[in-house]
Parts: sequence; C-alpha cells; structure tokens
Amino acid sequence: MEMIKRLQYFNAVVETGSISETSRVFDVQPSSVSRQLAALEKELGVRLINRNTRTVSLTEAGQTFYSFSQHIVASLDEARRTINELQEIPKGKLVVSSTVGYGEAVVLPLINEFRQRYPDVEIRLELSERVTDLIEDNIDVAIRSGELADSSLVARKLQDNDFILCASPEYIEAAPELVSPATLAEQQCIRYGYAGWQNWYLMGDELEKLNIGAGLEVNTVNGQKQLLLNHCGIALIPHWAVANELADGRLKQVLADHHFSPQATSTATYAIYLKRELVSPKVRVFIDYLVEKIHGKKT
Repeated sequence: MEMIKRLQYFNAVVETGSISETSRVFDVQPSSVSRQLAALEKELGVRLINRNTRTVSLTEAGQTFYSFSQHIVASLDEARRTINELQEIPKGKLVVSSTVGYGEAVVLPLINEFRQRYPDVEIRLELSERVTDLIEDNIDVAIRSGELADSSLVARKLQDNDFILCASPEYIEAAPELVSPATLAEQQCIRYGYAGWQNWYLMGDELEKLNIGAGLEVNTVNGQKQLLLNHCGIALIPHWAVANELADGRLKQVLADHHFSPQATSTATYAIYLKRELVSPKVRVFIDYLVEKIHGKKT
C-alpha cells in the first residue's frame, strides 16, 4: 500500500504540476510528498522528476513511468469500486451445495422466487450426499445436517429435522397392526443407508435403541420416500421430506405420540458458510431468504 500511495502522489504532482498543490489535494505536508517521491525514485533507481523552487518537470524516464502509473492507479480505483459494489449489492456467482433430499424437497422449490428478487445473483446448485470442503470445492453455502466440527465455519440453523414414522395407507392396511414402538420388529422397515443414521431410537426420558424389522435400505431421503409411496414399508424420515405427501393423504404418520430419531440426539439442518469478517451480500441474502421462507417470516 505504501507503493500505491507513492504512485498516487507521483501522478498528482504530474497532473497539478506542483508538490504544494499535491499536498493540499491529499491534506499532507509538502515534505511528505517530497519524501514519497524520493523513495519512489530510489526504489526504481532512476530520477523521475526535475525539481526547482517553482515548477516540476518530468524526465524521459518519468514520462514513460507516468503512462504505466496512470493505468495502475486507475485499475486499483476500478477494483475498489467493483468490490464496494459487491459488498452493497448482491451479485455474482453463488455456489450452493445441499444434501439431495433437502435440496429437492426444500431448496429447489424456493429458487425461482429468489432469482426474481436478486436477478444479479447467478446460482449453481450441487446436490450430493458427500461431505464438501467449502474452500477446496469453492462452495459459498453448504446445507447439511449434524454437528459443526470446523471452527472456521459458521452454521445457521434452518430447521429441525423432526423425524417421524410414516407409511402409505395401502401398506398400513396390509401390514401387521402397529400398536407400539416394540411392534416395529414385525414391520418392513426402510432404513436410511447414510453412515451413522441407520438405527432408530425412541427419544424420551431414557434413550432406547429400537429393534426394527428387516426391510429395504436406501442411501437417500428421496429414495426412502419413493419406497414409501410404493407401499414397501415404514420409514423414519424428516417431516420436511414428506410434508406434501402427508397433506394430500398419500402417506400417513404412525405412532405420532412418540418422538423418534436415527441418531442418539435430535438433529437439525444448517446453512454453513466460512467465518469471515465480512460476509458477502449474495451469501447473506440467500441464507436470510431461506430462513424467511422456511419459517414464514422475514429476518
């Protein structure tokens, strides 16, 4: 930054023709301008300006250097203006990585309205179950469930996963009667094959790992839902994944008086981003928008 200051002083001296006038422009002492010019010449190893008591004039080297110095300072000013605009107006490419189930059930239906609100934000969505590295994979926002281990990241809660047991009316009618969590051992249970999420727990004053019946296993939430809709069994699945199907009757919640989870603790889904002093407007407005739409209120 010291070099940039020297270039700015040098350009101003050339354009005003005066060290004293340059000092007034930058509100510094004339001696400060002279010292910066001398330092610039020493660094370059060449005299740029001929000085006398009244005027200054460029040497041949000074004339050549001035053409480059103009472009350097102008480019820096343009870069600053662009960055300032980016910090004020949401714009540019926004890369969002989400789990497949949450992305398809919750995020994708909200994207069109977001694009209408912020037309200068170009969104790229990546739906995947793999763990992403925000820096290495150049991700702006990752939407994931579970605990946050990396202290360089910030997690903003979007919603509780609120796992429920559900099945199709056709399966419920044909299957053995389900009267308590203990009778899940008699059912066709559709397990979620994601690592660490295959077990079913009954949450309460004491945590109870349930004995569940043999059935299918699939590694996506949407896969579970498709198996449910095709009457293949009962699944432990987030409420957000099947809200529409519950509303229209294609699926029904069972054992609704109990609280279940595929892990030993309740879980939630979070929007995760890098911990930075200044969060870019495109990231901030996207997360605010998700929270607004999911919770039905503006943040």
